[in-house]
Amino acid sequence: MPVLPMTREVLAIDGGTPVRKTFLPYGRQSIHDDDVQAVVDVLHSDWLTTGPKVEEFEHAFAAWIGVKHAVSFSSGTGALHGAAFAAGLKPGDEAITTPLTFAATANSILYQGATPVFADVSDDTLNLDPEKAATRITARTRALLPVDYGGHPADLAAIRELADRNGLIVIEDASHAVGARYQSRNVGGISDMTAFSFHPVKHLATGEGGMVTTNRDDFAETLRTFRNQGLSSDARTRRTEGTWQYEMVLLGFNYRLTDIACALGLSQLNRLEENLSRRREIAALYAEAFRDVDAVRPPEVRADSDPAWHLYPIRLNLDRLMVDREKVFRALRAENIGVNVHYIPVHLHPYYRERFASGPGEHPVAEHAYERLISLPMFHGMMDEDVTDVVNAVRKVMDWYAR
Repeated sequence: MPVLPMTREVLAIDGGTPVRKTFLPYGRQSIHDDDVQAVVDVLHSDWLTTGPKVEEFEHAFAAWIGVKHAVSFSSGTGALHGAAFAAGLKPGDEAITTPLTFAATANSILYQGATPVFADVSDDTLNLDPEKAATRITARTRALLPVDYGGHPADLAAIRELADRNGLIVIEDASHAVGARYQSRNVGGISDMTAFSFHPVKHLATGEGGMVTTNRDDFAETLRTFRNQGLSSDARTRRTEGTWQYEMVLLGFNYRLTDIACALGLSQLNRLEENLSRRREIAALYAEAFRDVDAVRPPEVRADSDPAWHLYPIRLNLDRLMVDREKVFRALRAENIGVNVHYIPVHLHPYYRERFASGPGEHPVAEHAYERLISLPMFHGMMDEDVTDVVNAVRKVMDWYAR
C-alpha cells in the first residue's frame, strides 16, 4: 500500500490541499443488486411484516451463529430491551455494564426500572473489566451487560465465571461483533443472551434491526412475546390456524422486524463471511501502517479473540502531540476523512449525571481513553485506495502536530 513520504505538508484545515477530494465516512452500508431484488420480491408478496421471511431470517442467523434460537427485533436497542425484560430486570434491581458504550446499553436497564451500575474497562481492549465489575456486585445485582467494544469480544470466560459465582444472567451487547470469535466460538452462543444490531454501518444491514440469540427456550419464548405487544400469537399464526383469537399475556412492545428488512438481512447474510474478511484485511493494513507512528496507539487484540472490526478506534498519545484530540479530529475531517469518536462515557451524559449524580473521575480508564479516541473509517466497502488515503491523512496530521 503506497504511503506518502513524511513531509510537512500544510494541513487542509490551515489552507492546504486535502488528501481526498471527496468525503470518506467512518462507516456505510454496501447494497448489491441481489439485496434489492430480495426486497422487491417481498414487496410483491402477501407479507410485508410478520410473514415467512422473519422466521426464515431468524433460523438462518441462528444456524450461522450456531445457537438454538434467534429472535429478531426492530433495532439493536429493542433487542437489548427485550433481553433485559426476559432476564426479569425490575425496579430495585441493578445490572452492571461498561461506561464506554452507546447509551442504549445502559438505557435498556433503565427501561425496566432497574439501575445501571458502571464498572471501568480494561486498558487494552476497552471492554468491561471483570475484576472491576466484581467490586460493584451487591445483593441487588441481577445481570451483567458486557459490550464487545469495536467488535473485540469482552472477557467472556471471566464474565461467565463471575456471573455463575453470583447467580447472575449475562446479556452480551454484541452490536459491534457479529462474526467475532472468542476462544474459537462464535459470539452469540456463549452468553445467556446476546444482542446484535443490523444498523447500516454494521457488518450485516437491514436498515434498522436487531437480534437476540440464546440457547434457552424460556428466554426465546419471552422475547418473541415481548416484541409482539405481549400477544400470545402473531398475525401469520392466526391466519394459518384460521382463528381470530389472541390474548395479551404480558406488557410488551411493538419491536417486530418487517419481512422487508428480513429479506434484506437474508441476502446480506450470504456475504457476511466476505464482509468480515474484508474488514480484517483493512484492520491488518492499518495496524501495519501505524506501527511506527509514535502518536498513534492502534487497538489491541487478545490472543483468545478474533474481532469483527466494526470500528477501528485508535488512541492518540497526546504527550507526543502539541494539540488535543479535538484539534486532530477537525484536522482529519478537513482532509475529508470521516473520523468519529466512540463513545462519550455514558455516566458523563447530562441525563445520567443529573439522575445518578455521576461525573468525571469515577471510571478513569474509560475517561482517559475517551479523551484520546478517534475512530477511523472502517467498512467492508472500502477500497485499498480509501485505506491509503486514511493512512496518509493520519500520518500527515500526526507529523504536522508532532512535538
